[in-house]
Amino acid sequence: MCCAGEFFLDVLGKMEPPTSSRLNSRKRRKDGSGPNGATELDGVPPKMSRRSLGLREPAPFSDEVEIDYSKPYIRVTYEEAMRGTPLDRPVRVYADGIFDLFHSGHARALMQAKNLFPNTYLIVGVCSDELTHNFKGFTVMNENERYDAVQHCRYVDEVVRNAPWTLTPEFLAEHRIDFVAHDDIPYSSAGSDDVYKHIKEAGMFAPTQRTEGISTSDIITRIVRDYDVYARRNLQRGYTAKELNVSFINEKKYHLQERVDKVKKRVKDVEEKSKEFVQKVEEKSIDLIQKWEEKSREFIGNFLEMFGPEGALKHMLKEGKGRMLQAISPKQSPSSSPTHDRSPSPSFRWPFSTKTPPSSPANRSRNESAVTYDISEDEED
Repeated sequence: MCCAGEFFLDVLGKMEPPTSSRLNSRKRRKDGSGPNGATELDGVPPKMSRRSLGLREPAPFSDEVEIDYSKPYIRVTYEEAMRGTPLDRPVRVYADGIFDLFHSGHARALMQAKNLFPNTYLIVGVCSDELTHNFKGFTVMNENERYDAVQHCRYVDEVVRNAPWTLTPEFLAEHRIDFVAHDDIPYSSAGSDDVYKHIKEAGMFAPTQRTEGISTSDIITRIVRDYDVYARRNLQRGYTAKELNVSFINEKKYHLQERVDKVKKRVKDVEEKSKEFVQKVEEKSIDLIQKWEEKSREFIGNFLEMFGPEGALKHMLKEGKGRMLQAISPKQSPSSSPTHDRSPSPSFRWPFSTKTPPSSPANRSRNESAVTYDISEDEED
């Protein structure tokens, strides 16, 4: 390690590492307001025409790129890289990794590496299955799938297959690398506390920031945690139990659970529809009650106007009664007309007696009729 550090110091001289202020400018905040939590300090370029950013081909592999070794290669300093280099002399930045289940965290790390300097040529190294299984563990994707995934990342200019686990001076000189980009957390592996320690001591290390909340381990944890859900999902999509390494009993259990879930879903749909129906009935009933109340108020008001104490019917009856009385009663004679005094009719008296002799019942009835007649005549007068 010491020899490698001295080698880099001799070749590079005194190279000033990136300052903390510039590192903080690339820091990603988890609670950012931009897309995927990005902030204005992430160095995300402003919006521009889509056609200027379109890439038509994947990044080539390093063994497919011709390098003119006749020209001497002199590494640039950090100050020169920040000022900007000629177009034909970009700053060659190297970033390596496993890139299993390539996700947005990988893409954001490569984006930061690409935007370290104004003119950057990004070389990405991908470790083989053999190295990865020996030093880190089993991968979900094989090495060819991981190579292909990195090739199609828009920030990558060149891909190195079967990249070394620890960077050697010979590898850096072969690919003419100026800086190595990786997150600043010490990466202990292969018997070393930090495999990038000699790169940091040589002043060639350019740190990037990890994306919180997303990693290959997090994705695998989600799948393992919800294993039954994803097993049922793939069984529904046509995968066999043998392909999924699912036992016969578990297969039947998953099918039964699927049927139960379908029944639950149907019941839930029926409940929702019944709730909607009841709600509509309630709304209509409320409308009908309101209309009935309005009509009943109108009916009661009209009834009171017609049949109430001061209603129109009472006035009509009073007016009709007055007309009837006026029609059946005779007209009164004028007060100036003379009155005819009628002398009382003479009555027969028995001689020698002041008393009226007793009369027979027949005579009594005649007398009563006569009296009645006289009275009626007087009434007429």
